Amino acid sequence: MNTTFSRRTLAAFCLAAAAAAATTTAFAQGALSDKPDKPLRIVVGYPAGQTVDIIARNYAAALTRELGRPVYVDNRAGANGSLGAQEVKRSAPDGSTLLLGTLGQMAINPTLYKKLPYDTLKDFAPVSMVSMGPLLLVANPSFPANDVKELVAYAKARPGKVDFGSGGNGITAHLSMEMFQAQAGIRLNHIPYKGSPAALNDLMGGQVSLMFDAVPSVLPHVKSGKLKALAISGLKRNPQLPALPTLDEQGLKGFDVNSWVGFLAPAGTPPATVEALNAAIHRAAASPELQEATRAIGSEVSVDSSAHFAAFLRTEVTKWGKAVTDGHVQID
Repeated sequence: MNTTFSRRTLAAFCLAAAAAAATTTAFAQGALSDKPDKPLRIVVGYPAGQTVDIIARNYAAALTRELGRPVYVDNRAGANGSLGAQEVKRSAPDGSTLLLGTLGQMAINPTLYKKLPYDTLKDFAPVSMVSMGPLLLVANPSFPANDVKELVAYAKARPGKVDFGSGGNGITAHLSMEMFQAQAGIRLNHIPYKGSPAALNDLMGGQVSLMFDAVPSVLPHVKSGKLKALAISGLKRNPQLPALPTLDEQGLKGFDVNSWVGFLAPAGTPPATVEALNAAIHRAAASPELQEATRAIGSEVSVDSSAHFAAFLRTEVTKWGKAVTDGHVQID
């Protein structure tokens, strides 16, 4: 008797759970179906062809399939991503416009610029992180240090005399080195360039000794012997360089820097719409084709809940704000 009762109870519970799940799914889909023919616009605050633009176009194709409605990319380049962010801030909070925001745009700009025309934490509704990738710490082959321990010892003996390059003041690569210096207790000399390619050229030419940069940008030069890799900036080793230790493994405990991008909607977007978009992004991210395309540009698919992404943003704004302040960098 007890066994029969338990089975019936379990069956009833499963049916109820299935009905609840179906209702939730239908509700979430309904949140996006008021204007099923209206295209979904993904705003990118940078020019076509850059990494964030490539990611946006991959998601546009995947979301078009998932949502059954047109999804397109709108490039609003300028002011280090600020123009794109402003465009989304001003857009109707109806689920038809998303920003594919970057680390620099959303976490660095708030402290870097004195007069930023948007507030990361107030003007947007976080939807989901979508990808994350580490940087490589690389050196000119003639640089004496071959790992982080040797680099720190060498720099401590020559305070302010070891030059590092970056693609400009206040960018992720520059501020990553500021974090590195602060944690390692060393002082390096920053040489800013107009873009990472120019800095890389001088690094390979020996005009500067060190640099942080994205994996796809420097990996070919590491493999050809034109640069040597000293460390990975994230907490996990990179599958393309499995023998290369992280900074954390080499003594800088907890050092964790990753370049990331994520989707945000305008503030005031209904929670049901945010969650429906989040679910669609998760389904799109499960595509093997999208995952492979993301790995090809040096990142990994990384999706999460809207609440988790919101908490992550708060942490990142504080973390990178400190790096901007410690580096004495600010743009009027």
